[in-house]
Amino acid sequence: MQKITLGTKGVSIEFPGVKALKNVDFEVSTGEIRAVVGANGAGKSTLMKVLSGANPTYTGTVHIDGKPIELRSTLVAKKLGIQIVYQEVDTALIPTFSVAENVMLNETVLSNQYFMNWSKLYSDAQKVLDRLHINVNPKALVNSLSLAEKQMVLIARAIQSKCNFLILDEPTAPLSENETEALFKLVEHLRDTENIAIIFISHRINEVIQICDRYTVMKNGSIIDTVDVTEKTTSSEIVEKMLGRSIEENVGKRKVSLGDVIFEVENLSGADGFVKDVSFNVRSGEIVGIAGLVGAGKSELCKTIFGAYDKTAGQVKLKGKELKIKIPANARKSGIALVPEERRKEGVLVAENISFNLSAASLDKFCTASFINKKKVDKNAEKNVKELGIVTPSIKQKVKNLSGGNQQKVSVGKWLSADCSVYMFDEPTKGVDVGAKQEIFHLINDIAEKGNAIVYASCENSELLSITDRIYVLFDGEIRAELITSQTTEDEIMHYAVGGKNYSKSNESAIAGGN
Repeated sequence: MQKITLGTKGVSIEFPGVKALKNVDFEVSTGEIRAVVGANGAGKSTLMKVLSGANPTYTGTVHIDGKPIELRSTLVAKKLGIQIVYQEVDTALIPTFSVAENVMLNETVLSNQYFMNWSKLYSDAQKVLDRLHINVNPKALVNSLSLAEKQMVLIARAIQSKCNFLILDEPTAPLSENETEALFKLVEHLRDTENIAIIFISHRINEVIQICDRYTVMKNGSIIDTVDVTEKTTSSEIVEKMLGRSIEENVGKRKVSLGDVIFEVENLSGADGFVKDVSFNVRSGEIVGIAGLVGAGKSELCKTIFGAYDKTAGQVKLKGKELKIKIPANARKSGIALVPEERRKEGVLVAENISFNLSAASLDKFCTASFINKKKVDKNAEKNVKELGIVTPSIKQKVKNLSGGNQQKVSVGKWLSADCSVYMFDEPTKGVDVGAKQEIFHLINDIAEKGNAIVYASCENSELLSITDRIYVLFDGEIRAELITSQTTEDEIMHYAVGGKNYSKSNESAIAGGN
């Protein structure tokens, strides 16, 4: 198959106070799966936006097969065969349209037809889905699909149009293990059968080793190295290139003297049936994990406690007192904080600056009469930026211009001034690099050491085993098991997460013996 190359030469971009890209030379060819890795703020997303036409302010040149091109709009990029699928798939789809309408969207929007040939639309969409072995009904509404299926629809849309280069931004972040395997099969099919170049952006280093042919390392807006993935490639090797130093794999839960039970959830149901008769408790200084696969109900549980979803039964108690939480404002006043999974959509105000965001959960503390005291707001921001290690040229920087890891620190930091007793973290390390992940673990430990109760919801079992004292496992909205972290394993967590009962330690011995 003929190889086509896409690359940059001396590409630079500067935002207010930040040199996001510095003379970047990059090249990828069709028929290749290339990872681009780096710490948050390394420049990965900025480079991808240049290549997809979403960031037209670059200097330097972009070229296809060595010929310079002006890549200043997403429409130009698509016409040149460059497509991108962002992590936030919902923002790129029209939820009330069918799968077929979304798959064929580029075609219908750019056509000059006055009337829609619906039978042809569905037929053409089905052909694309069949070609990619995607088992989704073309007549189904997109808002009825799972996240994994929505992602497949976006990939189908990209392939339906002219596509030589497909950029996948953190594609596995919201996916289960089985969904990730299905995605990888599709990605390999695109490389081997369709001769497409896939640029794979991920913080999950083990996936880079599993699926990619080569990886490019970025740091501080520059490309450090491009290396083949071989049988000898290790996670630690990639991490050291990313960070310029070695790093401990896990930051464990610090030893804290646990106090009395201060937070209790009793027989809680709600969230339109996604939460079913859930009961658990957390002691002062304790970090309690909520485990479960994608779709088990972890986010729904957190949001029901927080008042974002309606509850139909049960109680939430803090220090023995039942809380009347109907809306999130009630939870905040009661001393409960929630750092949500979708930080850009729910955790931060991306169009506002860091200073405002860091005071958003406790504005009443920064007001004089009915007016916001901007000096107090800025002083609070300067303190939190320093303590949290938020990398920014100014507290007035818009949050949308921060890296994912720094956005997450802002999402956490806004609650530190709110004097909460309970902190709920929903997938707090989603889309952040290994360095930022360690910093978040340290921050959570700091919060627990002050005697607060921590709820840590995650589908990353290794994280739960590292950071928690106890773990409750959710399956289909129900608590399936309560485990002591020091006495359990990933196998046991997974056993209950897939709906198993009566786990026996002999299962592990048998597996180990078979290996």
